[in-house]
Amino acid sequence: MTAVAEAAAFTVTEPGVYDIPEDAYHRDPVPGGSLSASGAKKLLACPARFDWQRRNPPPPSPAMEFGTAVHTLVLGQGARIAVVDARSWQTQAAQEAGEQARAEGRPALLAADYLKAQAIADAVLAHPVAARLFDPAHGDAERSIFWTDEMTGVWLRSRLDWLPRRPGWGRRMVVGDLKTCVSASKAAISRAVANFGYHVQGAFYTEAVRAMGLDDDPAFVFVFAEKEPPYPVTLAQLDDDALAAGHAAMRRAIERFRDCTESGIWPAYSVPADAIETISLPRWAAAEEDW
Repeated sequence: MTAVAEAAAFTVTEPGVYDIPEDAYHRDPVPGGSLSASGAKKLLACPARFDWQRRNPPPPSPAMEFGTAVHTLVLGQGARIAVVDARSWQTQAAQEAGEQARAEGRPALLAADYLKAQAIADAVLAHPVAARLFDPAHGDAERSIFWTDEMTGVWLRSRLDWLPRRPGWGRRMVVGDLKTCVSASKAAISRAVANFGYHVQGAFYTEAVRAMGLDDDPAFVFVFAEKEPPYPVTLAQLDDDALAAGHAAMRRAIERFRDCTESGIWPAYSVPADAIETISLPRWAAAEEDW
């Protein structure tokens, strides 16, 4: 199912692929709530914070706005970018322009940052494989998928940067996801996957594609683009261990979401809430001899 809908008063009651605004997706249009990859990572870390932030969403950070702008420029779809003609955010005029843009749901970038975002987008689209991954002749940008977990009935959602259309590159669907980063080296990407839970995202996205019957064994490829000249681009795919870890974490998050939703209790770090934790020194500290 594909539906074009306005963000206002939009609800999802049937599994499907939806073409909806980003703010409608992030407001979670499923009555009773649904779980996304980003939500799963927060839920596993601290259920109480996950519940608080979904009811009190924080404003986008400058890094998030910059990433959104790069996505819009690469994918050709997304929030309209507000370019503020100022050297910094220190002036009142610049701050007011930024506030006005954000009130309209638009990312606000200084002119120099916008030029950098455009340069990154140019580098991605000049990459022979990345350009093919995001080719508008063979796919659609910013598609939201909603489905239910067969084991628990929990509603799940994912917003794919790019959803390929069949026929694509052959027998296997390749889903690309764009990331801006400080370093696109293999070692830095490995750390980023662990630090930001990108393996959990991979699990959610591939399960979304499977749930829609689009492909039984989709490939998931990250496109990492550095944020400084010459804007190197690296394509990366998770190995079997990382994929397995992502799916295991997804399973834990789904079950925790179900349990917390049914009980109405969203604990912090300790379960039960009145537990007193026993804390050990980390290994590096325990090995120190001089204090």
